[in-house]
Amino acid sequence: MTDAGLFGPDSITWRVHREPIVTVGGLRSLYLQALHPRAVAGVEQNSRYRQDPWGRLARTSTYVTTVIYGTTEEAERAGKRVRAIHARMTAVDRRTGERFRIDEPELLRWVHITEVESFLTAATRGGLRLTPAEADEYFREQTRTAALVGLDPATVPASVAQVDAYYSSMRPALELTVDSAATGIFLTLPPLPYGLGLTPVRGAALGVSALAIGMLPSWARKLYGLPSLPATDLVTSVNARVVGGLLRTVPLQWISSPARKQAMKRLGLRN
Repeated sequence: MTDAGLFGPDSITWRVHREPIVTVGGLRSLYLQALHPRAVAGVEQNSRYRQDPWGRLARTSTYVTTVIYGTTEEAERAGKRVRAIHARMTAVDRRTGERFRIDEPELLRWVHITEVESFLTAATRGGLRLTPAEADEYFREQTRTAALVGLDPATVPASVAQVDAYYSSMRPALELTVDSAATGIFLTLPPLPYGLGLTPVRGAALGVSALAIGMLPSWARKLYGLPSLPATDLVTSVNARVVGGLLRTVPLQWISSPARKQAMKRLGLRN
């Protein structure tokens, strides 16, 4: 039998990640992750993302698509590499001076939940229709990716209600630090590659950032000091639906990741 990987074409994970707008969800997750003082300190002190943001984005995208569409062996190998990298890293909490490990379960869980919840939020607000049971199933499936980075799946929220409760429990630990403010500005105005700093391209990039910020929970926007107007969520939902609909008109074979194309070929399926 051909190895379908951790999920396979009948999974909710494949349905969610078939939506091109999940890329905006990835950006949204970075804004959320930056609100955790230790998570953002770990990135600031161990990453060269400011010098090579697009390379960092490409590597992260490759990891995500490998885990979703690769064989079981490829996904496990990718997870092993990430665990080995994290195991070597430490950072200093600027508030207390305490040195901590990057692979602390609390930090790994925060990054995991913000990422998968953001992917699901972007896909559904962009027009993907899922039942409540299917949304829960997506989080259950994603406990497999949590295991790859070293988390015990039993400690990872695995339903919409559990994720909501997790966010509520984490909010007292979140704050806007100097690092998170600097990261938020960088995410909104990143240097564009290959001389693409033209006005239309810069405008499109700002539009993507604005959509990602608009998708943030109201409590996260407030932490960033952004106004949370009554119409913010409505306008964001309309914009997300429009963007999601437009992206859905692009032939999937034009925008599919190499990992997805390889998976489809391996499984004898058509895009």
